[in-house]
Amino acid sequence: MFNKYPALALALLGSAFTVQAQDAARAPQLERGADGLPELVQFRPGTNPRLSEAKQALRAALALAPEADMRSVRSEVDELGMTHEKFQQFYKSVKVEHATYSVHARNGAIEAMSGDAELLELDVRPSLSAEAALQSALGYVRASRYMWQDAGEEARLKQDENNPAATYRPQGELVIVRNQMSVDAAKNGKPTLAWKFNVYAQQPVSRAFIYVDARTGEIVFKDDIIKHAAATGTFGTRYAGTQTGATDSFNGTFRLRELTRGSGIETYNCRKGNSYTNAVDFTDADNSWTEYNNANLDNAALDAHWGAQSTYDYFKNIHNRNSYNNAGAKIRSYVHFDDTPGDGRGYENAYWNGSVMTYGDGYSRFDPLTSLDVAAHEIGHAVCSSTANLTYSYESGALNEGFSDIWGACVEYYKAPTKQTWLIGEDIDKVRPSLRSMSNPNAESQPDTYQGTYWYAGSGDNGGVHTNSGVLNHWFYRLAVGGSGTNDKGTAFSVTGIGIDAAAKIAYRTESVYLTASSNYAAARTYSIQSAKDLYGAGSAQEIAVTNAWSAVGVGAAYGGGTTTPPPTTVSYCASKGTNQGYEWIDLVQLGSINRTSGKDAGYFNGTATSTSIAAGSSQTIYFSAGFTSTAYTEYWKIYIDYNKNGVFTDAGELIVSGSSSSGGTLSSAFTVPATAKSGATRLRVVMSDNSATTSCNSYTYGETEDYTVNITGGTIAPTTFAGVSGATPLGQEEARTARVFPNPANELLTMLLPDNAVVRSVNVYDVRGARMKQVQLGENGTLDVSRLAPGMYQLSLSDGQKSFHQRFTKQ
Repeated sequence: MFNKYPALALALLGSAFTVQAQDAARAPQLERGADGLPELVQFRPGTNPRLSEAKQALRAALALAPEADMRSVRSEVDELGMTHEKFQQFYKSVKVEHATYSVHARNGAIEAMSGDAELLELDVRPSLSAEAALQSALGYVRASRYMWQDAGEEARLKQDENNPAATYRPQGELVIVRNQMSVDAAKNGKPTLAWKFNVYAQQPVSRAFIYVDARTGEIVFKDDIIKHAAATGTFGTRYAGTQTGATDSFNGTFRLRELTRGSGIETYNCRKGNSYTNAVDFTDADNSWTEYNNANLDNAALDAHWGAQSTYDYFKNIHNRNSYNNAGAKIRSYVHFDDTPGDGRGYENAYWNGSVMTYGDGYSRFDPLTSLDVAAHEIGHAVCSSTANLTYSYESGALNEGFSDIWGACVEYYKAPTKQTWLIGEDIDKVRPSLRSMSNPNAESQPDTYQGTYWYAGSGDNGGVHTNSGVLNHWFYRLAVGGSGTNDKGTAFSVTGIGIDAAAKIAYRTESVYLTASSNYAAARTYSIQSAKDLYGAGSAQEIAVTNAWSAVGVGAAYGGGTTTPPPTTVSYCASKGTNQGYEWIDLVQLGSINRTSGKDAGYFNGTATSTSIAAGSSQTIYFSAGFTSTAYTEYWKIYIDYNKNGVFTDAGELIVSGSSSSGGTLSSAFTVPATAKSGATRLRVVMSDNSATTSCNSYTYGETEDYTVNITGGTIAPTTFAGVSGATPLGQEEARTARVFPNPANELLTMLLPDNAVVRSVNVYDVRGARMKQVQLGENGTLDVSRLAPGMYQLSLSDGQKSFHQRFTKQ
């Protein structure tokens, strides 16, 4: 029998995990899923088992039978220093699909465990052979041609995987999976012994895991690998104007390939065919890709290439993720794909097929489906497959689609903030304003409330994955932007937005750390709240916003059990942006826990998700520096804090730094926070321009603006005037405690000196694009061999093991 409500057998672990009846206060805190099993176990301080006891802890928490086993499949350390070890469940040595549990530990002590598991009792001996089951799977797919029937594609696979035995022909794997497709209602939802096949059809295109009952031959489940977006992303692009992107030089011409990001990003031309093997390079004679706006729509390839690079950059720079698999996987895109060549109709779709990106040219509904948000959406599916691996069916599939839309919006905001962030596919849709709207899902017939208007309850579209994703989309929008109103369930809501950057960090942690293959909306709520606690602390404004945003879309109660904190008066700030970063940009801002080094940020960087606390009346020092392509120009620095939180920087005392410098070294300025400053979060704005007339609200030519958040403590509601800033260090004075490098420019050896003659423990070198250089070697006595670097400007990041320092140098 399948027991849905087991007791929590905590006594199995001995003293570290024993809970006495009379000491319930020491028992772990449990969040149970719909099946009654714990989906989140949180240990109270002082009761934490060790990470080395993870398997025993899991067995006890889940009350697993002796025949069940949890096997470690992956262990990662995140940016908070926490270790996340993922375990896959097996039963009698057979893998249990979609049953994974993660153990979250800090300093070797387990703080929480999360995931989904099964309590099983069934026979795991198949009566149907793998070959017979495969015939059932192929009879279900009914394709006219499969990838393993194409000799060219088979040869390409062997080459790509460097494995002469590699083949697309499905190999059966015996697993246990829940039956979700039986015509017999009594079988639906029941764990079933099944053969699993990866079936890749060439015509018509499809790729999915097909599960066949290992006794009856019945199809019990299908999990699509190709996630159809039903839409689908510097060059003279089709949708994003003139952009720049990396290519490579080959045989006297240039190709849409590059190797600076992970293992590379490559874009190919399918020439309106359906063969990856026969695809060719897009080439250009002078690397000025301006003639691609032609009748063949070749400029769409430039969007795809730039979109892949932009998406890689977003995940690397914002989430420290190295390509979709976090191991530098190559990203290949195929443009001008057509599943039925010669029929006169372009392919109206784009998809991630489990290995590569594929883009059609569109026909009646769409233009070529290569817009930036679509490219990010599809690569987002690849990220999901390497993290939560959300099953492409019903609620877990809606989450899969919703997270891809989230990444589409985030990448578009990151690389093209003037576009319509909250619309998906607005560049490619010829019929509607967009494919989906995250701010107003109802406008495109999607629900903005769980099981509310437009919620799809049928079995089509894998259980409505493209429709019901609107709930997650709108949750993310509310979390980022905020707002108040009444949802479809009649529940009043009020959400204070935390900005898209902080919202993205919470969403990424939810997907990459906590969610599992079978997670639903309730689990997404639980895990996103936990992610907010991890990142910002229990009771933080971010946790409150996450909870209230879920209440806004009809999933769970508001923070505090049904009420929300009234929203503060909305404060908006004027725009400030440089239009040219060809010569100079901000490369360091440091104040308290704000410590960001960067390259060019397209004239403006929204760092409001990054914050630090400063006390009213305290003395503070802010550090900052400029990056230069070659010549160091005179730059005018103006730094503001909106002390009275009224949305402007023109009040007395809010200009905390004003001066000029022609140095690329680290500058500093001391200031005093007025005792009358208003408590709470407010805006810090850093402006660097070559024009002395630039103010806090300008569009100017050369330079950059960066915004951050400071949390003022111990203040009051400030009057309209402020005490002036005192104790300022004259701008232009080099910070004495900075690293020095010489000779500069350098030819072969660069000598590096740290403050107090500290030993250089580590050094990283980055070029002007932010790419890390591997052709350098740290020598003795603080020297660095730079002889193998190409001539140009580079950024150094040095460390003595405790503190980091930054400097620039030129290689001759």
